[in-house]
Order: sequence, then C-alpha cells, then structure tokens
Amino acid sequence: MARTTAAKVAAKPAAKKAAPAKAAVKAKAPAAKTAAAKKSAKPAGPATAATAVKVARKAARAVAPPAKPARVKPAPVPVPAAAPARPRLVRDSFTMPEQEYAVLGTVKQACLKAGVEVKKSELLRVGVALLGRLDVADLRAVLASLPQLKTGRPPGE
Repeated sequence: MARTTAAKVAAKPAAKKAAPAKAAVKAKAPAAKTAAAKKSAKPAGPATAATAVKVARKAARAVAPPAKPARVKPAPVPVPAAAPARPRLVRDSFTMPEQEYAVLGTVKQACLKAGVEVKKSELLRVGVALLGRLDVADLRAVLASLPQLKTGRPPGE
C-alpha cells in the first residue's frame, strides 16, 4: 500500500505538492515507474499535441479493422440447353431492277391473300434458302437469264 501511495504522490507535479523525502528514499525501485508516469501525465502543450496525434494514429493502425463478412456469389442461372444461340444479324443494301423489285411486291400480295403475313426481307431470305438447295448447273442457268447490272448506287441518288 505504501508503494502505490508513494507512486501517486511522486506522479503529481512538483509545483502542487512536494513528495515526502521518506517515501522517495523507501521506494527506489518504483522511481523508474514514476518517471514514466510523469512523462505521460504532462499536460498537452503545443509540442506534445503533434506527438499525441502520432500516438493516436499508431493506435488506430494497431487496432485490426472489423472483419468483413464473406461475400457470397449468387448461383449462376442455368441456361436451358434447348435454347439455340441467336444468329448475328447483318444489315446490307443492294440494287435491283424495278421489274424484279415489283416481283417482291406481287409475291407479298399473293401471300397476304393466302393468309400468310410476310415481309420483303423474309421473301429475300426464302430466295437465298432456295438458292442454297440448287445444284451448280441450275444456278448457272438462272444466273445466265438475269441481265448484268452495274455495281454500286444508281446515278442521281
């Protein structure tokens, strides 16, 4: 009990109260403790404010941040196996004689009378599908019957 009282008395500033001589003589071992206590008990002045900030920063770094909860990835959505991949669409433009273009309109009107709604692009795709089924000899005969056209845009447009 005497040691703790001597340490408390020695820790107080000398201006307020002087430590008794007997307590200082009896407690030589805690003198090192009292010096450390005096350093930490100093009032914060302009010189120690910077050190106090440094000490606070070190303490903040020493404390481990709270552990973040493990992020759970959602399960991947299963893709139906029966769904085929969508084909990539290509946009193109071309030139054709008016008589052949009129044939597209005539075929479209015939389909509408039959109750089949069809677009011009669908008619062109049907023609391409039919061309794919032709053998080379038949394809040459059809190509020979077509008039030759200049490639590119028609003049005046």
